[in-house]
Amino acid sequence: NPNTMRILENTSFNFIGKRKLGFIASGIMLSVSLVSFALFGLELGVDFLGGTEFVVRLEQEVSSADVSATLGDALGDAPEVKTYGQSSDLLIRSSIGGDINELENRLVDAIDAAYPGSNTQVLSTNSVGPRIADDLKSGAILAVLFSLGIILAYIWIRFAWRFGVGAVAALAHDVTIVLGVFSLLHEFVPFELEINQVIIGALLTIVGYSLNDTVVVFDRIREYSSVYKTVDYEGMVNRAINSTLSRTIVTSGTTFIVVLVLFLFGGEVLSGFAFALILGILIGTYSSIFVASPIVVELHNRTTKKVVA
Repeated sequence: NPNTMRILENTSFNFIGKRKLGFIASGIMLSVSLVSFALFGLELGVDFLGGTEFVVRLEQEVSSADVSATLGDALGDAPEVKTYGQSSDLLIRSSIGGDINELENRLVDAIDAAYPGSNTQVLSTNSVGPRIADDLKSGAILAVLFSLGIILAYIWIRFAWRFGVGAVAALAHDVTIVLGVFSLLHEFVPFELEINQVIIGALLTIVGYSLNDTVVVFDRIREYSSVYKTVDYEGMVNRAINSTLSRTIVTSGTTFIVVLVLFLFGGEVLSGFAFALILGILIGTYSSIFVASPIVVELHNRTTKKVVA
């Protein structure tokens, strides 16, 4: 709506003046995330744990706990069993390796014997050896850390060191909170929130999306710093954030709608990926306004005071 765009282009919200509230809110979210990591951990997928994973469909509803006990007798180790999408589909995750075809046959035979008429169908299988799982886990961690390092260097060179610190702090903030939500909710939501290669891809997408918003604001700050030389630094940064607010809201809003549709209709396989992107869009938009730019202001004020002193 053009009228909405014009209203947003003339805003004068005091974002920087309220930055302490933003720091408090972010501190609470980060603290809750870290406590959740300590208490509940993250649900790692077979990509990072190793083992074998099956998605099976039965023609009757059965108890996940009963199926786990049944398969424990048949396989020698009780696997993790969860409902996957519809109530007659099960996700079965076992640490047992070996020949995947043999394991699949034993699993199907055990379920069919325990639940006559279930006509078990295996919809998908995934098997990862322990050494490969360790390599994938290390690679995922290095990918995230390397991306943050490259971003720090890029922003430092393009703008200044304090902008690089603000950008990387905001990105680390976004990734930590998204993982914190995964840690808090993985036992309570009706879809999978396990950390696998797909979710690592989502996290890197979030980093790129959030950085894009942040760089737009930083560009405007740099532009305004030479235009509004008589305005105090905090007021100039605040004006820069307000001038990009319409672009931020419209871009985030349209992207959010697309990802929400993906989450609602993309099926069980994409639900975790889409959920991570939804969180990333919301938190990334917030952090570009209430984390990245306020940190730049704080660092500017402190370095300026030292120079004056």
